Amino acid sequence: MAGLDPEDWEELKTQGHQMLDEMLENIRHVSQGPVWQPMPSLVREAFKTAPLPDAGQELGDLYQQFTTMVQPYAVGNRHPRFMGWVHGGGTAQGMLADMLAAGLNANLGGRDHAPVEVERMVVRWAAEMFGFPPDATGVLVTGSSMANFIAILTATRNVVDGQDLRLHGIGGRRLVGYAGESAHGCVARAFDMAGLGEHALRRVPLNAAYQMDTLALERLIAQDRADGFEPFLVVGTAGTVDTGSIDPLNALADLAEREGLWFHVDGAFGALARLAPDLAPLLAGLERANSLAFDFHKWAQVPYDAGCVLVREPGRQAAAFAQSLAYLSREDRGLAAGAPWFCDLGPDLSRGFRALKVWFALAGFGTEKLGQVVTHSCALARGLAEQVQTSAHLQLLAPVTLNVVCFRVVTPEVEDLDWLNGELVKDLQVSGIVAPSTTRIGGVLAIRVALVNHRTTEADVTILLDALHSFMEVRLAQVRMLKLVEEQAQA
Repeated sequence: MAGLDPEDWEELKTQGHQMLDEMLENIRHVSQGPVWQPMPSLVREAFKTAPLPDAGQELGDLYQQFTTMVQPYAVGNRHPRFMGWVHGGGTAQGMLADMLAAGLNANLGGRDHAPVEVERMVVRWAAEMFGFPPDATGVLVTGSSMANFIAILTATRNVVDGQDLRLHGIGGRRLVGYAGESAHGCVARAFDMAGLGEHALRRVPLNAAYQMDTLALERLIAQDRADGFEPFLVVGTAGTVDTGSIDPLNALADLAEREGLWFHVDGAFGALARLAPDLAPLLAGLERANSLAFDFHKWAQVPYDAGCVLVREPGRQAAAFAQSLAYLSREDRGLAAGAPWFCDLGPDLSRGFRALKVWFALAGFGTEKLGQVVTHSCALARGLAEQVQTSAHLQLLAPVTLNVVCFRVVTPEVEDLDWLNGELVKDLQVSGIVAPSTTRIGGVLAIRVALVNHRTTEADVTILLDALHSFMEVRLAQVRMLKLVEEQAQA
């Protein structure tokens, strides 16, 4: 039986060089195309009806299908005017790192090999970046959703009779944790997946700055204790998904210490503001967390996916996840040496070489340059907010802490402003000019602009506002026409 290596390596190399060169050119000129465009129904149908292949196709044919059916209809976050969600733009260097990692095809669940040491180095660097001790443990994961899940499981196993919980489950324990009303949905999902139930996560009201209200938190904890519940965890957010606000981390750390609770911080994108000297003071207290979740694939611009969880005290993660299995025995030498393995720090045994692209980002650009990207993004956000506040037809809906600007179009000509702003966002997305998103602030629909991409400039912000104004005029003209038709019909 023949293997799967090519019969003609030189032909494969020629095809591979073409693919590499063309993708690099595509990244180089990404700003010249649309941010996003809808997938044609014929293309979508081709995927839905494609039969399972019996015989193989030539690599060139598959590449042609990729360039015509996949590449033009990607989500668009490489583009400098992708502004709707907090997605990093990626880099050409990161793409090359991913290629090298795929070439090695290493499994980083464990064993003794160089890729494991690369990840250990990256975790140590991350601990230093965020003020954690050098012996803090951590692991690279798909993203902050998994990182938060690992942290919450670690908290349950380390705060409340961990070994008993691992063997017998939660049972009748009435465990409860706390997070702000603006906490990411993955925190509640983690409570669900951990077997605690979403109702075990208490949603704490926010103050006027859209931060967790610490006085309200204290009252909730006291009430829960009086009612027979077992508080075990406080989750602070560094960069909320709606507005980019940062919870009062030092105050939360103090409270968690007084109450004997695990203090976890969800810093999915905002934690990396630590790299920007002008913004780092906003994150004071982050270094006191028992655990931290964050993403390299956002402000660090590492290609997806590259999340990370850090745990301050060594041994805590292993207490939550490590197993002793005969077929995974650790040895003092040979390929099975190198304990502890990364499978002792999370649920995954099969793990890709994410650390290589993170290494290339941190070592290739340096934390100083990455911090400049953060500073630039936040400066653009403040500039946009200033323009919103000076505009007669725009209303700023929340303070701008970092890089997220929430506002809406206001006009007396339209009664349903939620409808108008929702349609304007869809108009902008479908046009391919710029792609903001929406959220709700104070019960009203907001246009949400998150500035993350290292390629975004002031010119792109101007294009956003100009395009929004143009589409607003079109929508208002339609509204006036409809009113005129209704008036004529009534006359």
